[in-house]
Amino acid sequence: MDVITNNLDLWGEVLVGTLILFFGGGLVALILGTIVGAMRVSPIPVARAVGTIYVNIIRNTPLTLVFFAFAFALPPILGLRLTGDVSLTLAISALGIYTATYVAETIRSGINTVPVGQAEAARALGMTFGQVMGFVVMPQAFRSVIPPMMSVFIALLKNTTVAAGFSVVNLGSIRNYLSERGENQFIVILWVMAIFVALVLVLSFVQRTLENRWKVAR
Repeated sequence: MDVITNNLDLWGEVLVGTLILFFGGGLVALILGTIVGAMRVSPIPVARAVGTIYVNIIRNTPLTLVFFAFAFALPPILGLRLTGDVSLTLAISALGIYTATYVAETIRSGINTVPVGQAEAARALGMTFGQVMGFVVMPQAFRSVIPPMMSVFIALLKNTTVAAGFSVVNLGSIRNYLSERGENQFIVILWVMAIFVALVLVLSFVQRTLENRWKVAR
């Protein structure tokens, strides 16, 4: 416990950093992934093609390479200096854009579970594609993909540690800081593992709660 109690300030900082990366990246991934997922089933060929290209390229690119692109290729193009806030913003963007591909595929699978007749009936009533997706298809799709979607967000939580290699403070970087203070690195890693297990358990609890609540709503 001395590793924790003697370094509470640092543990608090890296935990907050991890949560910022998780919630920020998750928000980007959810919004962008929903849009791309809808594009993947769009009746417009161009939209389907763009969604397919985006998913296939980003999903098959290692996350580390995506971070390299955001850390070293993008800043010179945009004329950015890699300050702490800029690095954090770029890390959130990299995580969000990468995870959005998995969100999109998860949502697409959920959309495919909705009976085609419901969408056809909505279109027969004069609804546009956007209205059909927003009011008829998406609410049911989200309901059916809670377990796989939570798995995507659990993976996102663990992927936040990649940002440690790009000077972004999070749980993945605390080992280096505490080694400079003379702490046992093996003990530090065990505590980091325990914290991640606790966070995953929280996400699992959220998943069960949402499943039970939405099951009743049906």
